[in-house]
Amino acid sequence: MMKYLGFIALATAALAACEQNRGVTSPAAAVATSLQAQRGNQSGENGDGPRAVYTLTNQVAGNAVAVFNRSADGTLTAAGTIATGGTGTGAGLGSQGAVALSDDGRRVFAVNAGSNDVSVFDVGPAGLSLASRTASGGTLPISLTVHGNVLYVLNAGGNGNISGFTIGTSGGLTAIPGSTQLLSGTNVGPAQVSFSPDGRRLVVTEKNTNLLDVYGVDANGAAGARTSFTSAGGTPFGFAFGLRDLLLVSEAAAPGSASSYILGRGGDLQVVSGAVLTHQGAPCWAVVTNDRRFGFTANGSGSVSGFAIAPDGSISLIDANGASAVISGGVNDVALSGNSHFLYVLGTNATPAIHTFRIERDGHLTPLEPVGGLPAGTRGLAAF
Repeated sequence: MMKYLGFIALATAALAACEQNRGVTSPAAAVATSLQAQRGNQSGENGDGPRAVYTLTNQVAGNAVAVFNRSADGTLTAAGTIATGGTGTGAGLGSQGAVALSDDGRRVFAVNAGSNDVSVFDVGPAGLSLASRTASGGTLPISLTVHGNVLYVLNAGGNGNISGFTIGTSGGLTAIPGSTQLLSGTNVGPAQVSFSPDGRRLVVTEKNTNLLDVYGVDANGAAGARTSFTSAGGTPFGFAFGLRDLLLVSEAAAPGSASSYILGRGGDLQVVSGAVLTHQGAPCWAVVTNDRRFGFTANGSGSVSGFAIAPDGSISLIDANGASAVISGGVNDVALSGNSHFLYVLGTNATPAIHTFRIERDGHLTPLEPVGGLPAGTRGLAAF
């Protein structure tokens, strides 16, 4: 019994580090810069979308997407906000993937956790325009994933579920019959949903149960029955895919770790590197570079841990102490630019800011100038 209570205490401390602004409910001023910023030279390197970074103000009085234009050297310039039409929570979502992008960067998808719906934006020369707003298929949507014309939402409220939608040519969402599937139980603390690279599987992390859920996806986009696997480390949180269906998962339970897996064709998960210590508190968000050589975890305690990824999928720290970068005041999400040359980290100090790092050839991080002006309670991060 004492061992169980000890585990609960550690898990609670880890989640507290991952979500530092739970009590914030009051709205704050959003970024004021006009959305009419010129984008003539902003085409993305891996598609035709603009080079930009997006986050959610997540305010109770009205949610909005804050846009930051990205220059060729990785630095950001505030380009204003646009309302989602829904509401946020004003506090932590406990998730990764609250904002997502289409493969070409021409659409932005955002959760409205306070109003239980999802907003879709078109990205045009003058900025974002709201294309649709649709009920999420559950309550408290916290994470999104997109593959082709299919979108899945992770709903954390109630019993919790995943729910799928097709994306129309005009940006409207249509529920996929039979796509809504339950998680492993109630109060499981889901953190992220994501498609596998081929779109044939969905993976969900459950923080409270230490489970990784895998769902097959049929030709119509409908998710099938769930298969759950025990996480190699405690409190699995954010994750990202790499080469040959490699999966890098951050694990928030003290002392903090990350694990790598291979997702088999049958949907099974095989551990490659289990619970590699970061030596940093509360690794909660994870990304993998396009060349699949490096992975990074953003740690709620206020640092970033870099990992080298070997051809067999095994991982090892780039910096022995696990602190590839240090950010005062804690962090709450992470994203890579479309070309994987730059890493963006959402800081959660008294005034949230997005911190920029250039990724060097050996995986080390060089800090660039951060950009602030975001309200407390800001959550979610996506980049192109």
